[in-house]
Amino acid sequence: MKKHIPNMITCCNLISGCIATFWAFMGSPDMALIFIIIGAVFDFFDGMSARLLHVSSPIGKELDSLADCITFGFAPSAILFSYLHHLLEVADEFSLSTFHSVLPYLAFVMAAFSALRLAKFNLDERQALGFIGLPTPANALFWGSLIAGCGDWLQGINYAPAFILVGIAISCYLLIAEIPMFALKFKTWGWAGNEIKYIFLLTCIPLLLLFKVSGIAAIIAWYVILSAINNARSK
Repeated sequence: MKKHIPNMITCCNLISGCIATFWAFMGSPDMALIFIIIGAVFDFFDGMSARLLHVSSPIGKELDSLADCITFGFAPSAILFSYLHHLLEVADEFSLSTFHSVLPYLAFVMAAFSALRLAKFNLDERQALGFIGLPTPANALFWGSLIAGCGDWLQGINYAPAFILVGIAISCYLLIAEIPMFALKFKTWGWAGNEIKYIFLLTCIPLLLLFKVSGIAAIIAWYVILSAINNARSK
């Protein structure tokens, strides 16, 4: 029985992603974000349970990637699709021409790049202690929290759809870029060698208190910036 526990948890991640996608298409990014977060929790515990129970398996690894593709690839893309569609309907400067009605579908390009990112991760042996490129959960949490927390504010900005589309392009690049990003894995608990990780953790709470829900997006952006600083320092 215990060998099935990690896969059951992974399936809970996948189901959470399906529910998040439903709420995204219903135009409720806040509910979609909640289920993406729930999926991220399941994603954390499926790997932990597999290690604790010593029941890691190839099928578990593949199932995990399939679940992540839904929760952290398709669900955030659905959030952006619905949001872009709404923006283009209400924006005075845009008419719903055939061209503009197609633009929201570009959000699903991010789902494709998320799948590429997950496939690369499965085959890349360099990512045992860190990441190469932006992890899909981080990307999903960024967009989910940004739209849930700042969606109304963004709607008041001229050319907000263009802003979102540029952001999608940047996300697609970061997902598959050969850019090392640190992971919150500690060999030792001392400050030396872990400076970036501790600085990141210490700044998370102030960002959440300051920006509320959108603080998650600020944390992810700060994570990317700190990774770039850490890379420059290492060279």
